Amino acid sequence: METQNELSAIERKEVINKYRSLLKSSKNIFNKEDLKEVRTAMLMALSRKKEIRRKTGILSAVHSLDVAQIVGSEIGLGRTSVTCALLYDLLRNDDMEKHEISEIFGENVEAIVSGLLKVRELYDKDTSIETDNFRKLLLTFAQDVRVILIIIADRLQVMRTLHLLDEERQHKIAAEVGYLYAPMAHRLGLYAIKSEMEDLVMKFTNREMYSFIAKKLNETKRARDKYIGDFIAPLKKELTDMGLKFDIKGRTKSIHSIHNKMKKQNTPFEKVYDLFAIRVILDSEGNTEKPDCWKVYSVVTDKYQPNPSRLRDWLSIPKSNGYESLHTTVLGPEKKWVEVQIRTNRMNEVAEKGLAAHWKYKGGSGEKGMDEWLSNIREVLENPERNAVDFIDDFKLNLYDEEVFVFTPKGDLRRLPKGATILDFAFDIHSEVGKKCTGAKINGKHVSIKHEVSNGDHIEIITANNQVPRPEWVNIVATSRAKTKLKQTLREIEYKEAEFGKETLVRRLKNWKMELTDQLTHQLVKHFKTKSINDFFRDVSTGAIDVMAVKEFILHKDDKESEKPIEEIASLKSATNFVVQEDEESQSSDVLMIDKNLKNVDYSLAKCCNPIFGDDIFGFVVAIGGIKIHRKSCPNAPEMRTKFGYRIVNAQWTDGASASFQATLKVTGTDDIGIVSNISQVITKDMSMKMRSISIDSNEGSFEGSVTVFVNDTNVLNTLIRKIKNVKGVYAVSRIDRA
Repeated sequence: METQNELSAIERKEVINKYRSLLKSSKNIFNKEDLKEVRTAMLMALSRKKEIRRKTGILSAVHSLDVAQIVGSEIGLGRTSVTCALLYDLLRNDDMEKHEISEIFGENVEAIVSGLLKVRELYDKDTSIETDNFRKLLLTFAQDVRVILIIIADRLQVMRTLHLLDEERQHKIAAEVGYLYAPMAHRLGLYAIKSEMEDLVMKFTNREMYSFIAKKLNETKRARDKYIGDFIAPLKKELTDMGLKFDIKGRTKSIHSIHNKMKKQNTPFEKVYDLFAIRVILDSEGNTEKPDCWKVYSVVTDKYQPNPSRLRDWLSIPKSNGYESLHTTVLGPEKKWVEVQIRTNRMNEVAEKGLAAHWKYKGGSGEKGMDEWLSNIREVLENPERNAVDFIDDFKLNLYDEEVFVFTPKGDLRRLPKGATILDFAFDIHSEVGKKCTGAKINGKHVSIKHEVSNGDHIEIITANNQVPRPEWVNIVATSRAKTKLKQTLREIEYKEAEFGKETLVRRLKNWKMELTDQLTHQLVKHFKTKSINDFFRDVSTGAIDVMAVKEFILHKDDKESEKPIEEIASLKSATNFVVQEDEESQSSDVLMIDKNLKNVDYSLAKCCNPIFGDDIFGFVVAIGGIKIHRKSCPNAPEMRTKFGYRIVNAQWTDGASASFQATLKVTGTDDIGIVSNISQVITKDMSMKMRSISIDSNEGSFEGSVTVFVNDTNVLNTLIRKIKNVKGVYAVSRIDRA
């Protein structure tokens, strides 16, 4: 493989090996013409500016090959997408022009490349997701799904090499991937990629918990493998006797998934029952697929007692991303609940490769659903009046896809997300129906607009011509379509009210020989403490602000202005010295150094995660001024970094700080006599700590409680945790975020 400049021997070998691996893994999807195009793209990737490396230090061409490998083998796309993946880094580094792409590879490649170029432009600006530029990014995604898939592959490869970047970049990229790209991979049916992304995000944002669960999984692997073997042995025999061709195995769930279960169920690792799932994959085709799956279900539930409430039938109605499978949870040996997933080879490929697999199996049942999803995404994206943060929040509503299926009076099937209400259903039919909705009939029974719909409901919407949308409706709906339409309508109503209020005020002031100037308007907004000019005029329109009070202010404002202290007036000219009122949690200035030792900035400790001396921390500039200090593992950290990255500042503890911090521990154990007294003694006598509160709930011989103490640093807290764990009857102690 000749190139214009020489690579080092090691790099040359690495490139050749990766190129061969790419061809080998893609041999089933490439013909001779395809191979020629891919080779051309590869040579171009190597022959231009090879000295350009990514921030990880990895050769740009090596990264391109890794991304192309993911696109080809892990997602299952074809020649065009693999070619674009190979060219992506060239485009990021201005090594190619668009017209060159068209001349060499054709218009199809150029169209996708144009989308990738827009992505490059946004990342070159170091754009945070909260900015309006990401609307353009996602709008680009919605035009050609292959752009999404290539960028997801690129982000996955970046996450796989994230350890080569500095800590600040690790947190920023991990937050972005966790907030946007992992949910997007899930929505496109890329479950394997989604799970890996979520695990890697957790590895770099909550390393302590990630390592803890990984260690526990490793320690319990032998016992888990034995249990899986015992569970599947009788099933194997019966399925073989029935003449079915199949593969059956156990699959350990992802670390991120296990952590979510620990949080959701509020339980330690040892108490999480579904650490793994059994998967049966059938070698069935065509009309025998569904019957064979139900045969396996019959065998499984004959052998083990099923939990009827845990049956998930995605065979009859697949998910909108094409996912087809039959899930049931049964009571296995040792009275343990075990999830069993049943699907065919085709279904499994769709589950692993998502949308891309539909191009292989044309006419797949998920294609229509995916088209509808992309259509809804465009509708959300193309509203030019949207606030960028609201837009991202509404966009995310479309990403996860737990669904319910309901029917119109005519029997048409409608697909809505879990948690959708009557109002969502009304807006799904038509925005005008949604605006005038007063309730509905479900199976002949009247329900309110707040009622959550359920699978199989037959819904008849009731409307009234005098009905108008109200602001509280925004909290009732669960779909982005309904939220978008509602906010748009409410803005129109507010605008009309504001115009009416302004006309009223101008007319009354004119009668009093007064004029409403821009300067006077701003003074009125400030005096009456409204959020905006529009809000002020709306309050005038609704009578919340009396016009006579406005007149009174205008007549006496000059007197009030002259009474202002000179210092206050001077402070209004600058926004550089922002402070918040010091509260009981504000710390002395010698405890923390914030963003290169900023002075005259008040800060306080965030209540959502209660940081203490020794925790890895960062600062977040709050809207009213001042800084809140959060732990880097704070549950809200990913969203803050992603949506408000520009408000993040570095923070670190100074040496020798002696402040006292509040920390809360969760304690579980056996409800023995005197155990609370023993725990209290460890805290107050053994550790000589001040205890703020302790609460214990006991149930059927066990207890769970929380203890809030004041500590100097994390070392002291860790010592306390160890000592409480050693108390007889205590089997788990962990720090929790909120007191």
